[in-house]
Amino acid sequence: DDQMERERASQPRAGGCCALAAIYLMGKFYVANAGDSRAIIIRNGEIIPMSREFTPETERQRLQFLALLRPELLGKEFTHLEFPRRIQPKELGKKMLYRDQNMNGWAYKKIEEDDLKFPLIFGEGKKARMMATIGVTRGLGDHDLKVFSSNIHIKPFLSCFPEVRVYDLTQYEHCPDDVLVLGTDGLWDVTNDKEVAAVVMEVLTSYEPNDPCRYTMVAQELVVRSRGVLKERGWRLANDKLGSGDDISVFVIPLGGPGNYT
Repeated sequence: DDQMERERASQPRAGGCCALAAIYLMGKFYVANAGDSRAIIIRNGEIIPMSREFTPETERQRLQFLALLRPELLGKEFTHLEFPRRIQPKELGKKMLYRDQNMNGWAYKKIEEDDLKFPLIFGEGKKARMMATIGVTRGLGDHDLKVFSSNIHIKPFLSCFPEVRVYDLTQYEHCPDDVLVLGTDGLWDVTNDKEVAAVVMEVLTSYEPNDPCRYTMVAQELVVRSRGVLKERGWRLANDKLGSGDDISVFVIPLGGPGNYT
C-alpha cells in the first residue's frame, strides 16, 4: 500500500482494490483478507469460514473510534455517531436512538445541531457506505479517493492491514472432495456458503477423484451460476433473482489428493 502511494507521482493511476491471499507453508494454510472477498473451507461437507468481510457495518466501531480521535478527518460534514435514520432539523431537541464507538446496543440522546450532519456510516447491508462513498473499509490503494464534491479524503479510514486466519492441514485427513474456495464479493453477493458447498459437491461427484480438471469446473460453475442468464430484464439467476453485477473471480483449491480417498 505504501509502494502504491509512492508510485502515484510517476504512475498517475487512481483506484484501489480488495485483497484475499492464501499461502501454504509447512503444512498450514494462511488466509489473509483485506476487503469484502471471502474464503471458506469445505471439509467432509462441513463449512469452515477462513475470513470475514470488512464493511462499514462490520467495522463500525473502529471507524467511529478513529473519527472520535481525529474529528478533523470528518471535514465538519459528518458525525461519527450512528442513528437509525437521518435526523431532520425539526427534530432538534427531541430524543432519538443512537450508538457510538463503545456501544453494541442503542441508547437515547437529545438531538443537537451536530447530529444533523451526515452520518459517517449510512445504509444497511450491501447498501451501507462509509462517508456516502465506499462500501468496504480495508483494501489497497484509493489514496486519492475523496467524498463527492469535497476535499475530504477517504483513505485515513481505509486500512490496508489484513486479518489472517490459519488452518492446519496436518490435523485432519482430507479427501479429494475437501477444498478451499476463494471468491470475490461478486460471488458472495448472490450465493451463500451453503449454496457454494452444494455446487462444490454436485460438480465434484460428477468427475473421477483423480481428474485434475474437476476443480476448475467447480470454479467455472460457481462463476456461471452467480452471473446468471441474460434475459429481457437483465441477468437472472435460476430463482429469477438478479444475478451478480460485480466482477466474479473464484479459485477452488484441493486439500487432499486421490490417494487420500477413503
